[in-house]
Amino acid sequence: MGWTVNRDLSRLPRLQPLIKGTEPTEEHPQLYPAHVIPVSKEPKLLGTQKALELEKQSDTPAMTRTPYSPHSQNSQQGDPCTVADYARLKKVLLALQSRLQPLHVGDSRQEPTSQKRLLVESLFKDFDADGDGHLGSSELAQHMLKEQDLEEDFLGCSPGDLLRFDDYNKDGLLTLHEFYTAFQEELRLQIVKVVQLSLAPEERVSVATVTVGLSTVLTCAVRGDLRPPIVWKRNGLALNFLDLEDINDFGEDDSLYITKVTTIHMGNYTCHASGHEQLFQTHVLQVNANGSELHIGSVRYEDTGAYTCIAKNEVGVDEDISSLFIEDSARKTRLSVGNMFYVFSDDGIIVLHPVDCEIQRHLKPTEKIFMSYEEICPQKDGDITQPCQWASAVNVRHRYIYVAQPTLSRVLMVDVQAQKVLQVITEASTGQGQRLIRTPFAGVDDFFIPPTNLIINHIRFGFIFNKSDPAIHKVDLETLMTLKTIKLQSHGCLPQAIAHTHLGGYFFVQCRQDSSSEAPAQLLIDSVTDAVVGPNGQVTGTPHTSPDGRFVVSAAPGSPQLHVQEISLRGEIQTLYNLKVSPGVSDVAFQRSFTQGDQYHVYATLETEPDMLFLELSTGKTGVLKGLKEPAPTGPARAWAGPRRIVRDSGLFGQHLLTPARESLFLINGRQNALRCEVAGVKGGTTVVWVGEV
Repeated sequence: MGWTVNRDLSRLPRLQPLIKGTEPTEEHPQLYPAHVIPVSKEPKLLGTQKALELEKQSDTPAMTRTPYSPHSQNSQQGDPCTVADYARLKKVLLALQSRLQPLHVGDSRQEPTSQKRLLVESLFKDFDADGDGHLGSSELAQHMLKEQDLEEDFLGCSPGDLLRFDDYNKDGLLTLHEFYTAFQEELRLQIVKVVQLSLAPEERVSVATVTVGLSTVLTCAVRGDLRPPIVWKRNGLALNFLDLEDINDFGEDDSLYITKVTTIHMGNYTCHASGHEQLFQTHVLQVNANGSELHIGSVRYEDTGAYTCIAKNEVGVDEDISSLFIEDSARKTRLSVGNMFYVFSDDGIIVLHPVDCEIQRHLKPTEKIFMSYEEICPQKDGDITQPCQWASAVNVRHRYIYVAQPTLSRVLMVDVQAQKVLQVITEASTGQGQRLIRTPFAGVDDFFIPPTNLIINHIRFGFIFNKSDPAIHKVDLETLMTLKTIKLQSHGCLPQAIAHTHLGGYFFVQCRQDSSSEAPAQLLIDSVTDAVVGPNGQVTGTPHTSPDGRFVVSAAPGSPQLHVQEISLRGEIQTLYNLKVSPGVSDVAFQRSFTQGDQYHVYATLETEPDMLFLELSTGKTGVLKGLKEPAPTGPARAWAGPRRIVRDSGLFGQHLLTPARESLFLINGRQNALRCEVAGVKGGTTVVWVGEV
């Protein structure tokens, strides 16, 4: 099966520039002359002092444009090495290097630019003492300039300042590419020609559609003689010097290579010649998650399963897997342990069948843990009753449920098939095949693992944050190693909750609100670069994303606003509408529409009212389900407590939702948008997990 890309740029709307600059005034391609700088007629360098004298004699004023450097803003008054002195230092370094290795000027086969690049390359090799292709601070410190090579007006600069000014990825090392970029202005000073760059109007915006799993190459259409190196950006961040796993080769023509494209890569990429940001091209990358379709007529329960799509062409073979679930209520039996809600209440563990509205199994607090004499909820001395206390719970492959008991400092593992509690996990003991992450962070408050879906079925990274650190720590879930710390201090954000959409690869971060201030706006993080993009407009509250990643709903118990946003096919975040919900929203669940394809509805529990809000995302139409009784009583929240009134769905293809009241459970039929039933006599059922077909 082959893949084709159809591009019709003539039909595209004209996009606003990502970087404001000079607009073209004529129909021909844009031309931007670079600096025209006269140089000595003598073709070779004559040593440091002579080079500086020639500069002083030139009619051209000294370079005033700040070098392209992420650290250039740090050069303030009183800094021992200013930007101007740093520029002069680099000229001295090149002049000294030309003494050691004079350029072969008589060789007509080499352009002056190529000769200067060789000079910079030889300087890099001399600095690279261990030959590993990277320059560290110790290597640069070994090359101290002699006093006779310097002038008094820039004695504060040394080769070590190359790291401070031109270490673009801030890893404490300089690569040859970074070294070239550091000297790009000095190379241009030696060029007698005028640099003219052009970009045809029809190439200002390029749209490409790529299928998930394939690779793609984005080529910059900015052209011209002596074109400086190309800089690629995403969300305003330069990609050239970032050590990205999937964007790691810019090629000889400075093209952008993306390997194994996923939906997180969709969005806008811009390219421009270094030093000429006003002339840029925008590449809009759209990602197709459905490269081909499989049509099944007369669907039966036996069609449930995983389907593999294999793509072959002259380059190679790739494949992707999609899952299909067919619900057949006739096959369900009362003895089934799947397609149930597992409710962790004050009175133990309750297994609830949503179709029959009946309790299928009840594990009492006195139930013994398998192969142990311990009880599920041990009774403390002096307690008349034996209530259980639960926190969060997770479903693992519909086979096991891990549920936390914070007051006992342990986690229970429930075997869904056996309907037994098998194991107790404490900090001191770990079961077979299980590993504990012992983080170096004090006061860990929460963690976040992006959910899987039909498009993204493998998650590699998780995120940890705590109550007092304005940062998010990225963890590799396969190696359990901390990879990176994403700092939020400059935004004054203590993370409280995170949501993720695979469309465009955005993380939505809710920042903790001080009691005396207004709720801060959410922050956006780009999962491709792990960089903070900035505030998510004026959106506040806890973010929730729909299973397909298209919709983001944000709300909070103390806010009357409910924000609804949509992610476009180009990875752009668009605000659909804002609703006023006066009592505030406690929790949110998504339910797929049974009448519209690729649409979702939202069910939201209210913080202080015994009602549930219904919202049709595509239209903004709302309704209210009444008569759900009062939620849990107000009062001091436990440290591990979640929303006051939760709501849980029944999986990607389910039609039931569950929400607890003070002493009962309510089941809602999402297909009919109506109350299904009430199950009385269940107190404190604030932790709920759905288990699908086992």
